[in-house]
Amino acid sequence: MVVSRTSWRGVDLLTPLIILLLVGVGVAMIYSAYEVSRPAGGSDALLDNTVFRQILFAGVGLVAYVVVAAIDYHVILKMYRWIYVGVLALLIFTQILGQARFGAQAWFEVFVFTVQPSELCKVLMIVVIARLLDGSEHNLESPVPFIVSAVLVAAPAVLIYLQPDFGIAIMLMVTWVGMCFLGGVRWRHILLLGVLAVVAVPVVWFRAPPYMRGRIVDFLYPENDPSGSTYNTIQALISIGSGGWWGKGFLQGTQSQLHFLRVRHTDFIFSVLAEEFGFIGSLIVLFLYVALILRLIHVASRAPDLPGRLIVGGVATMIFAQAFVNTAMNASLVPVTGLTLPLISYGGSSLTTMFLALGLAQSVALRSGRSEGLG
Repeated sequence: MVVSRTSWRGVDLLTPLIILLLVGVGVAMIYSAYEVSRPAGGSDALLDNTVFRQILFAGVGLVAYVVVAAIDYHVILKMYRWIYVGVLALLIFTQILGQARFGAQAWFEVFVFTVQPSELCKVLMIVVIARLLDGSEHNLESPVPFIVSAVLVAAPAVLIYLQPDFGIAIMLMVTWVGMCFLGGVRWRHILLLGVLAVVAVPVVWFRAPPYMRGRIVDFLYPENDPSGSTYNTIQALISIGSGGWWGKGFLQGTQSQLHFLRVRHTDFIFSVLAEEFGFIGSLIVLFLYVALILRLIHVASRAPDLPGRLIVGGVATMIFAQAFVNTAMNASLVPVTGLTLPLISYGGSSLTTMFLALGLAQSVALRSGRSEGLG
């Protein structure tokens, strides 16, 4: 079932405006961080231009946003078994035939684009979790729904971890925990999970790939290798600190323009933003994220049923957690995880799937009785 023409008329424009503002900030920062200072001798083809590609990805994402929003989320929820099977099949296929990039076998070449299936799977699992925790069919006093959802979420999380992509695996688990809380899962069940997680820490530590353990050690002792493994985190701190209150100005960031800061258009784009626009500019961007999340919370509170509330709450949890971890990583408050800044960092898979997630939330908003939609 799709949205009628009348339903679309009542939609407010605040949230899509916030989304497009964040995407616009991202395009500007990608231009400053990468295209302006791209080394000579590179390809001049339009499809190799990161700014053009990001705008193209945003266009694809916007189409996905509208299409998903037009579909009744109840129809999508009914397909949760097929969605789950598709998630596992896609991740297994990636594990066998995926291409290695940035140390993880998590990518596919599709024509001239690279696709990261785990980003899509992270969003699709929100639908699966919402269906599994539907309190209309389960008594959440019983631990059964919680345990079933934990087991089913663990499978894709482990497959993503084995790529290895620890950051997305953690985001999937954090989203699940947030949805469990919103779904009314009892605190004693969540507490039991916390105890099991603490017990599992030594096992995970000793079985983790060396680079993951190295990132944690580097976080704890950044002075050990300032010209090697901790070089970029130090440069990110220099970028943020040198921005001061108002920043050095657009295209004037020395750490990015002179290539001191690496992966500056993806994982560390927030450092570029902080250097060029300072504390005030960074605060404005963080305010946009807060506004987006508050809007999602508002929509979740008006959802017509528990699955709808869980879908929107899952999207809000994912965006909040990813934005928090990325900015904290840039400020050396948490270890480097490789997570991008939602809607701002360069990357087709992350950008289009974020639009897809917001489209799911929009689908709930358009069926919430009143026309106070998400966008």
